[in-house]
Amino acid sequence: MKTRASAVLLFAALLFLGITSADAKSREEINIGADATLAQFQKEVPGGGDFLKKAKGVLIFPGVLKAGFVMGGEYGEGVLRIDGKPVEYYSTAAASIGLQAGAQSKSIVIVFLEEQALADFRKSDGWKAGVDGSVALVKWGEGGDINTMNIKDPIVGFVFSNKGLMFNLTIEGSKFTKIIR
Repeated sequence: MKTRASAVLLFAALLFLGITSADAKSREEINIGADATLAQFQKEVPGGGDFLKKAKGVLIFPGVLKAGFVMGGEYGEGVLRIDGKPVEYYSTAAASIGLQAGAQSKSIVIVFLEEQALADFRKSDGWKAGVDGSVALVKWGEGGDINTMNIKDPIVGFVFSNKGLMFNLTIEGSKFTKIIR
């Protein structure tokens, strides 16, 4: 049984290392992807542009790759923007076990609506969603302007795929770590 558990952990580590090293991007690549992700956000979220103006900071991950077969891992690199300017770069990573096979790519936009939430995130040495802070994934009806919602959470998140905004997804358990780019 220990051998099996060790083999599973080794497989997960190799999968994760393969994803992270293959996906390393330059600042320019991350920023170009972030621009495209924000354009998609503003296109798909009615009132999204005005909503982003309220943000104290926006963390954008243009491409988070998830792959697995029984065990899986995901990894992506993104940028934290304050007042529209890039200030820091981050990676996100998570591992999972369960019935799964294949790969997918998604984009994540995390909006910090309060200064304290942003400050807590920035001073952390590795921030984990659901542990170090809660990220509320926003849902709304078709055609409704996001600015008419009564959002009280200090941090809200949006997850997109190549097919558009995705609902009922979570980023709980994802770890965000500052990287040098």
